[in-house]
Amino acid sequence: MRLHLLAVGRRLPAWIDAAVEDYARRLPQALGFRLIEITPARRSKNGHAPHYRQKERAQIEAALPVDSLIVAFDEAGTAMSSRALAAELQVWQAHNRSISLIIGGPDGLSEALKGKADQVWRLSNMTLPHGLARVMVVEQLYRAASINRRHPYHR
Repeated sequence: MRLHLLAVGRRLPAWIDAAVEDYARRLPQALGFRLIEITPARRSKNGHAPHYRQKERAQIEAALPVDSLIVAFDEAGTAMSSRALAAELQVWQAHNRSISLIIGGPDGLSEALKGKADQVWRLSNMTLPHGLARVMVVEQLYRAASINRRHPYHR
C-alpha cells in the first residue's frame, strides 16, 4: 500500500514540518506514507481564485500517482470520524490500494479536481490554516493505524 499526501504549500513554519515528520515517522512502514508538496500558484493583487485553483489543479494532477484512489479535502466534504478512518484504512490495506489524499491551497481545490475525487472529506467545520490541516491529516492517519493495532494512543 502507498499513502500519498499531496499538499499545496511550501516553506511552512518549522513547527508544522516537525509535527508532520514526527507523525509520519510513527506511521507503520507498511502504509508507505509519502508527502508530496505542490508549489502554490503565484498570487497577485488582481488575480482571481478560479485561476489559482486551475493552476494548482494542473500541478496536483501531474503529481498524482497513477491508479490511486483520490480523497480530496474540502469544507463541504463528508465528516469522517477517527474510527471511520481506521475502518477505511483497513479496507485500503486489504485491497493494497494506492491512496492520494489532497489538501488544496488558500483558495481550495477546483471543482474539476473535487469531481475527479473518489471521496471528498472535511477535517473540521472550522476553517484551518493549510499547514495545520497537513498536521491533522497525518495525525489522524497515525490515530487510525493505532486504533487498528489496538494501541492505547486512541483512548
